[in-house]
Amino acid sequence: MSQLRIATFNLLHGQPLAQDGGPLPYPPEPGEPLGEAIAALDADVLALQEVDRYQERSGLVDQTAVAAKAMGAADWRFAAALHGRPAPSAGWVPDPSVTGLQVYGPGEVGLGTELPSYGTALLTRLPVHHWRARRFAPAPFGLPLRVAGRRGLTPVPDEPRVAVAAVLEGRLGQFTVVATHLSFVPGWNMAQLAAVRRWIADLPKPYLVLGDFNLIGAVPRTVLGSATALDRESTRERVRDARAARRARAALPGPRRRRVREPRPRLHGWYDLAKTPTYPSHRPTVQFDHVLAMGVPRTAVGPAEAPRAAVSDHRPLVVEVGL
Repeated sequence: MSQLRIATFNLLHGQPLAQDGGPLPYPPEPGEPLGEAIAALDADVLALQEVDRYQERSGLVDQTAVAAKAMGAADWRFAAALHGRPAPSAGWVPDPSVTGLQVYGPGEVGLGTELPSYGTALLTRLPVHHWRARRFAPAPFGLPLRVAGRRGLTPVPDEPRVAVAAVLEGRLGQFTVVATHLSFVPGWNMAQLAAVRRWIADLPKPYLVLGDFNLIGAVPRTVLGSATALDRESTRERVRDARAARRARAALPGPRRRRVREPRPRLHGWYDLAKTPTYPSHRPTVQFDHVLAMGVPRTAVGPAEAPRAAVSDHRPLVVEVGL
């Protein structure tokens, strides 16, 4: 079976980094290191997070368009989590002229839509049947975090988040891919991930959910499994079945039987296609970046890797899948 290369990469707005993880200046062609890093992945489907579009800090580059050219993407969408400019201590200074979710694709390149923005992108070499995107509100508070180029912890406010989904045509038929970047606020990010699962419930399986979740270990697959197990209709069915079983037991002749607690539904179906540290890029110790699947046979999953790239404090995560 031919394998597709599925990848996710938090770009840190294409920031070049030294071998020790320290920031380097952008070269005269600011999109060049990013383009080289994306080309090296040779991905068929690529999710990108922390993507700049016409920001001064990254050389006024449309980074999604640069990445699309580098990988030979047939189609792509960039969803702006916000429009505005980064501020040293306030997080972002939003552009009040832009309201609501804005999504850009190949048709918007060079057409005067060059407002500075920042968000998440999904790119593919495969035929696309359907696109959709949604925006998540930021948590009402932030956290002290480590920021590349700064010592110690820096207070960082949360920011809006977005998810981009596409129904793609693979060799074996249609499947759904989601790219997202979740909040770093514990609990808030879990709620966003569960919302993503419900949001794509009407789209065709198999599902692939890619991105920087700011969650580690078994938490992401458990959250997605919970969203599946707690689907409203399936919950109603389980309640009806349990009530019918109790009535049937009560109608049986003979001495009254002890009540047996119904087993809780198993959380199954979702699993990690790759388990490897991705952060920080110069010495990875934790995995914030994930490729999760439902409906993909484990026998269809090939090798995975997290190669070092010349940009970003995250390593890209790449896995081969037969779809």
